[in-house]
Amino acid sequence: MGRSLFKKLLFDDSDEDEIMRRILKGSTVQRKRRQYIERDRLAGHKRLYLDYFADTPVYPPNLFRRRFRMSRSLFLRIQSRVETYESYFIQKRDGAQKWGLSSLQKITAALRMLAYGVTANFMDEYVRIGESTAMKSLKKFVKAKWKNCPVAWKGQYSGHIHEPTIILEAVASYDLWIWHAFFGLPGSNNDINVLERSPIFSELEQGRAPAVNYSINGHEYKMGYYLADGIYPKWSTFVKTIPSPREQKKKLFAQAQEANRKDVERAFGVLQARFAIVRGPARFFHAETLQDIMKACVILHNMIVEDERDVNEAVELDYEQIDDNPTIQLSRENTNTFTEFIETHQCIRDHKIHSQLQTDLVEHLWQLQGEL
Repeated sequence: MGRSLFKKLLFDDSDEDEIMRRILKGSTVQRKRRQYIERDRLAGHKRLYLDYFADTPVYPPNLFRRRFRMSRSLFLRIQSRVETYESYFIQKRDGAQKWGLSSLQKITAALRMLAYGVTANFMDEYVRIGESTAMKSLKKFVKAKWKNCPVAWKGQYSGHIHEPTIILEAVASYDLWIWHAFFGLPGSNNDINVLERSPIFSELEQGRAPAVNYSINGHEYKMGYYLADGIYPKWSTFVKTIPSPREQKKKLFAQAQEANRKDVERAFGVLQARFAIVRGPARFFHAETLQDIMKACVILHNMIVEDERDVNEAVELDYEQIDDNPTIQLSRENTNTFTEFIETHQCIRDHKIHSQLQTDLVEHLWQLQGEL
């Protein structure tokens, strides 16, 4: 209340009750009511259903795949699983007994944000979903470079490109399947720092990885290997290229290694093409939310790869090889399991095996070239 109003009331001849009423009335601030928009959610659901999910939809399957990044059958399978896992996506009545948003509307809004990297209110006019609801739908969906990086984190998340970023470590095969993804470390780390924090060899060290046995150039090997670039250490599980090769056989090996190493870059390029939210500036503040988004995009990417894989060329692999409830035995002695863990840990970091494997692969490729 201003001083002029207080002075005016001080010299007023009205009774005390009238003065108090006027004082209280003048000090009361009118509270702004939240604006309610009648979006006609059922009309939005009907439009979406007729456009893409009816028996004879308006848009054909090729446009569905272009806009949703997947086939309709895969989308419906995801919808069923999401509704089972998270009741938020089940259509319910609100307090006024009006039907709320359907799972089609919520999942469509979430997928469009992942696929196109758009803001939360982008789908409002078509899907009839509010901005806050779209944001919540995305966070719920992903739970089943960094534009707004916190200032205190900016130094540690800025790498060699001088922009705040978060690192993704990935292992991919030629068919674009991403077998391993480790996301979350600040961009100021290099590949060695990420490797030391990564669980990529945890299963192998604990003896739970699938058995791998092969023979090259008369030598037996019992662990698989990854193609890596020059910064990685000389471990027996890495096969690196040969810098500046002079011999023809070494040139052939370097060419083959570098060509096949492009698979992971190609897989990540496809991942970015499918989900623009991965390549654009981050639209969320918390690192946990960004990790959920990245994990969801990788899982969706693999589901799409599996769904579109040629059935005639598909190889049936049992990915669930670990017991959900393994028997755990505790001991304070140097048990065989602990001893094997130490031996495997040392074997992974064996420089001699790394050099021997590289030499054997050089000779093996040269022999294959001669046979052709």
